[in-house]
Formats: sequence, structure tokens, C-alpha cells
Amino acid sequence: MKINAETYSIKEISELTGFQPHVIRFYEKEFQLKIPRDSGNRRYFTYKELEELLYIKNLQERGLTNPQIRQVLKSPKVVLEGKSKKEVAVTGSNKVMTNSEAMNEAWIREAIEYLKMEVIDSLSRVDNKKQIEELSVKIDELKLQLNNQEKDVLICENAKLKMKLKEKSYEVAELKDKIRRENAQKKSIFKSIFGAK
Repeated sequence: MKINAETYSIKEISELTGFQPHVIRFYEKEFQLKIPRDSGNRRYFTYKELEELLYIKNLQERGLTNPQIRQVLKSPKVVLEGKSKKEVAVTGSNKVMTNSEAMNEAWIREAIEYLKMEVIDSLSRVDNKKQIEELSVKIDELKLQLNNQEKDVLICENAKLKMKLKEKSYEVAELKDKIRRENAQKKSIFKSIFGAK
């Protein structure tokens, strides 16, 4: 274990902090830690990263949840220290507050962030609802257009069929008329042949 060395491997940091390597990798994402990497893209740790991980461990031991720890890490250098049996937190503005006040402030910030996300989410749902309604109207218009086109096609087909029916009925009428004339001629021929006798 290199305690005085400038850099540490993840295994060495794991031994120093008590966090398993997979936990350290998880915390890198969870708490947005900027852990440096070498040319081979392997993590290496300096005393700064070791302090951050030990600070996270300290906050966990004090009962803070991961969202609270994330909030503490985001805020301007919140430091929790034990001072003669009374815990205090010092913020970036040098205002001293008790641990419970710091936790309340973190909770308030977290609640504000949560509400902000809820408002954004609800607004996006409203936008989505409007878009869905607009798309629904467009779909209905397209259905109506399609129905109208189908009706137009049916009307055209119907008109064509009616024209063909009329043509056939004219042909039938012409044939009937031709048959009638031929019958009339045959009768007149028979009358002239048989009627003369």
C-alpha cells in the first residue's frame, strides 16, 4: 500500500477507504467524481480523490443518503466537522450552521430541484398532449380524405358501371329491334308467299 506515493490504483484506494472497486466506480458516476485516467484509460487516484472518497464515507457514517451527499458535494464546499460534541457545517459563505440546518438546507435544495423537474416534466407532458391531439386531428383529416377518395373512386366506378349497363341495354334494345324487324320481314315474306295463294 502506497501511503506517501502521489498516485494510487483502484485496488489501493479500495483498501484505504474500505469501498469495493465496483462501489468506487459506482460512486464516480453517482457523485460525479472527476477521477483521472492514464493513457490506457485506467483510473488512478491522487490524494484529492482519496479525500473525496473518505469524505463520502464520513457523510454516510453520519446518516446522509446518497441524494443528500450529492447535494452536499454540489454546494460550495460544505464541510461537516465535529466540534466539542456539537456538529456544525461551514458553507462557502463562511456562515456556520448546525448539521441539522445543513441537512434541512440540502433537503430544501433537493425539494426545489425535484419540483423544478416535475414542472418541466408536466410541461413536456402538456406539450406532448398537444402534439398528440394535433396528430389525432391530422389522422382524422387523413381518414376523412381517404374515405372521400374511396367514395370518389366508388362513385367513378359506379358511374362507369352504369354507363356500361346503359350501353348493354342499348345493345339489347337494338338487338330486340333488329329481331322485331327481321320477324316483321319474315311475316311479310310469308304473307306474300302464302298470302298470295
